[in-house]
Amino acid sequence: MSTVDTRALPSGTWRVDKVHSSIGFAVGYMAGKFLGTFSDFDVAVADGVLSGSAKVTSVQVAEENLAAHLQGPDFFDAQAHPELTFTSDAIERTGDRVTIDGEITIKGHTEAVEISGEISDPIADPYGGERFGLTLRTVVDRDRFGVSWNNPLPNGEPALSNEVTITAELQMSKQA
Repeated sequence: MSTVDTRALPSGTWRVDKVHSSIGFAVGYMAGKFLGTFSDFDVAVADGVLSGSAKVTSVQVAEENLAAHLQGPDFFDAQAHPELTFTSDAIERTGDRVTIDGEITIKGHTEAVEISGEISDPIADPYGGERFGLTLRTVVDRDRFGVSWNNPLPNGEPALSNEVTITAELQMSKQA
């Protein structure tokens, strides 16, 4: 029988170590998965609340022209909506598992989401600080956020899935 750890997240204020962290997405495209990341993001944990954002203009994919398309109105619309954001409402920890309820905003539209993943306990790092890790995952329907561009396959099926998996691999450093 597992018990809920009421600490949920380590106490204090923590900021993401961007060098050792990543935020990305995967979406079904034709016969496989299309992957992307955001290079400019911020995540913080303070007072038991996890919050984060990613700049749309920092989306990275293998093709420069495609990155420009993703920043345009067909997808994220960076000019009108320069950031994606998330803020937690509730966090539940059971051992090394974590479930985070909150709200994500994409293209100006906010939806409730449940994020799940793993959490590590804080450790001392070689630089005199403390850090802990979070591996998080959620799935959203991009159409609910107005990200509905698609291209039909010859059989009439859409080339791009509506289901998008958002992932975060985070190392959080304690702030003084």
